[in-house]
Amino acid sequence: MGFIIGGLNTVFFYPGILGDTFQGIVTVLLSYSNLIMPLMAMGVHYTIIKFFSVYQEKIEKDKFLSIALILPLLVGIPVGFLWNNIQDFIVANFLSDENKDIESYTIVIYIVSICCAYFEVFYAWSKVHLKSVVGNFLKEFYNRAVVLILLLSVSFELITKSQFIFWLTGFYILRTLIMMYYAFKVYFPKFTLSLPKNYKEIASYSLFIIFAGSAGALILDIDKVMVTGKEAFSAAAYYTVAVFIGSFIEAPSRALGQILQPLTSKSLNENDDAEVDSLYKKSSINLLVIGGLFFLLINCNIIELFKMMPKGYDQGVFAVLLISIAKMYNMFLGNNGHILSNSKYYRVTFPIGIGTALTVYFLNVLFYRKIDMSTDGLALATLITVFIFNTIKLLYVHFKMKMNPITKESGITLLLILIMFAGFYFWDFNIPEIKLWGLPIHSFINMILKSIIIVCLYIYLILKLNVSNQINAIAERLRK
Repeated sequence: MGFIIGGLNTVFFYPGILGDTFQGIVTVLLSYSNLIMPLMAMGVHYTIIKFFSVYQEKIEKDKFLSIALILPLLVGIPVGFLWNNIQDFIVANFLSDENKDIESYTIVIYIVSICCAYFEVFYAWSKVHLKSVVGNFLKEFYNRAVVLILLLSVSFELITKSQFIFWLTGFYILRTLIMMYYAFKVYFPKFTLSLPKNYKEIASYSLFIIFAGSAGALILDIDKVMVTGKEAFSAAAYYTVAVFIGSFIEAPSRALGQILQPLTSKSLNENDDAEVDSLYKKSSINLLVIGGLFFLLINCNIIELFKMMPKGYDQGVFAVLLISIAKMYNMFLGNNGHILSNSKYYRVTFPIGIGTALTVYFLNVLFYRKIDMSTDGLALATLITVFIFNTIKLLYVHFKMKMNPITKESGITLLLILIMFAGFYFWDFNIPEIKLWGLPIHSFINMILKSIIIVCLYIYLILKLNVSNQINAIAERLRK
């Protein structure tokens, strides 16, 4: 539901109500916040997942959670005092002259980044108790629903476009407070300044994992930041829409990841390699099957979808394809990232994170600024970076832990996705042009009819080929 509302916001309401310039401003502010957030969080949200299940006594759990609340302040407070200098640096070095008017909103970057950091800390707090539903609702649905309400408020002239940004910031603060209340309701510790026995290991892990945690956000958010260093905010808006549509296929992975993360950590802490391997293979094939369906629905309908949007957004067709391929490769890896970051090999995430950051930055410079491939170059840089470093992670887990997600069923699923993509991408129903209030209704009808055929054929073949025991079991249960 969150992604459906987010899709409506990004594809229709943002462009129609805020316009591409203000959509670009909001995009850039949130992108900067996402880039800074992992540093603010100090990797604590990953640290909680890894270490909480290690402690058996309440006093040690309380010591651990107390220090988890303090660590983000070690960065957040100094950054707050220095924020005027930091925002001047951002405006002077990363924004083109025509985009300097964002300066009056840059405090939003600091507030949202620290709110998101503590939100992730409290979310991890509840996840280790296997309570992920409320946090997932707040993360995936709440923000998008709030944006929809605020956009409608702008449309009805209840608030201005400038007020939209500050109201949105206020709702980020409220979300963090709700998550804090729920986390304390799940488990309320006795606060202490005493350090847990393994505090050195905790500090070391937190520092190493910062870069692993920031790599995912960096890959996509640095693109949007770089756009505004060269082009107007409208270009960032166009690219944001392409990224959102391409990233839509990752929705099941994000939800499943909230469950897989604590389960993987628990199995690794108990040295249950068989369970880790089972989670690895199951997560890979099931996410590949679901991601494959979303991949087909998006890319086989993308041209018709962009016909329904304002002029300018259609330049993202190729970017959507590249981003969605990258996201599908992420899904194919299943819980690979959770295995690495929660195992004894977690230190490898540091060079991988650094390598990811440098690679995506220099490829962006090459494709976007030097070769001038427009935003397609940013998407290509993302795909190449994801392919290189996902492959490294895949091989590392294979050779170090003797596990990999590749099965015969993986090959069958990939071949099916490729054949159906080739069959449906270049074909559409020949429907006469119909317009209602300026909207091309014939494009919408085409998308609906084509999607029905794709869904029915894909599900039938997936069940017939028996590539996933879990999906077949669900289908059998529904049939009965």
